Amino acid sequence: MSDATVSPIRRGRPPAGRERLSRSVIVDAAMSVIDDGGPEAVSMRTVARELGVDPKSLYNHVPGKEALLDAVVERVLARMVVPVPTGVLGDDILAIAREFRHAALSNHPRAASLILARPIEALSTLEPLDAALSVLMNAGASPEDAVHAVRTMLAFMTGTLLREVDSAMTLASRSGSTAAARSEALANGGLPNVRAAAQYLADIDHKREFEYGLTLLVAAFEARLAR
Repeated sequence: MSDATVSPIRRGRPPAGRERLSRSVIVDAAMSVIDDGGPEAVSMRTVARELGVDPKSLYNHVPGKEALLDAVVERVLARMVVPVPTGVLGDDILAIAREFRHAALSNHPRAASLILARPIEALSTLEPLDAALSVLMNAGASPEDAVHAVRTMLAFMTGTLLREVDSAMTLASRSGSTAAARSEALANGGLPNVRAAAQYLADIDHKREFEYGLTLLVAAFEARLAR
């Protein structure tokens, strides 16, 4: 979009009916920018443009871009309801991961990638992290191993969620006709193993893929603890 097509910046008192500027309103606007262009599209200028205000007015409520991105992550994590632990490692890890997925995908899925990108000490919503560490350490993991395990889970979950938002690199589709066409194209590509797996490559159930990967990770954590 060229500057000529951008709505003019509104200065001073907001027009009648427009919500007054606040930290919450600014975070809402940042989420909208992320929905449209991903996290990399966020800047104080783009968020101000979304709100139709002077960028300088945002600094009365948010110190800068980094603080704004932290606030977006906190908004995403705040949706997560930390499950009550059962004492069974696999069940508890799966429960936390499922809640994470639900929180990340419920409204603004493209914001999920920010969770791994932000320094953990900058976050005020650490209950999910504490719950995951507690589950692993109560099962016998050292604090160091628990941290490695949590980071591995986060890397898997974030990558899987990003793929779910944009499945271009999966070769797959949930559309029956599209999946059938892709399966045929893969089967006719001349590679024997791709041909044998074509129908599975062409179709994808994101929730099932998420559960499959988590099950493998849980088995690996349990095997490591057993050693």
